[in-house]
Amino acid sequence: METSSPAPEMTAVPAGRVTLSDRRTRRSWQVDVEPCLLGAFPVTQGLYAAVTGERPGATHGDRLPVEGVSWWDAVRFCNALSLRDGHTPAYHLDDGTEKILWDESADGYRLPTEAEWEHACRAGSTGPHYAPLDEIAWYRANSDERLHEVGGKRPNAWGLYDMLGNVWDWCWDVYDAEVYGSYRVLRGGGWFDEHWSCRSSARRRSHPSYRVDDVGFRLARSAVR
Repeated sequence: METSSPAPEMTAVPAGRVTLSDRRTRRSWQVDVEPCLLGAFPVTQGLYAAVTGERPGATHGDRLPVEGVSWWDAVRFCNALSLRDGHTPAYHLDDGTEKILWDESADGYRLPTEAEWEHACRAGSTGPHYAPLDEIAWYRANSDERLHEVGGKRPNAWGLYDMLGNVWDWCWDVYDAEVYGSYRVLRGGGWFDEHWSCRSSARRRSHPSYRVDDVGFRLARSAVR
């Protein structure tokens, strides 16, 4: 995924069913997940710069995950990359009102739903993480409190890297509209988090306009029907 790469590396994720849970409300629910494509790595700074001409964040390197990007930055990037690569953009945006609609029939890049994200992260596993954490994730105990290049740890069984640790991933979903309004879901844990935040089931939330130094995103695409 260097700056000159024509397209991000995407990995096929099979259909399945996942049980989501929320520790705050002690609620769990099942979701059926359709087959999709997911980025093998978080979006890198090199790819982000190639599409937008921008390098957000304080630490720079083409193979570092992009961070310091808001949810709105991420969805706009998805549309820009879709247009660059000849796909139909997934999102219809009204920048004046910040309203957004997801065209689920579009073949363009988008953010994963949190059900897609957790199903892909688990890759058939049932524990808190899909392998020993030190082998698969950069987190506070081993990161030296800094970002690391993508792909430096073991992938999961479906060939997805850095699903846990390094940077949190923005997801499409609203976290809890009744309590937190427009706040969106974050998944995966980051380089500064303790081990209990780097779990397949862990959920966090943030306002879609916030930019944080341990939050990035990963691309998804709907499977061709």
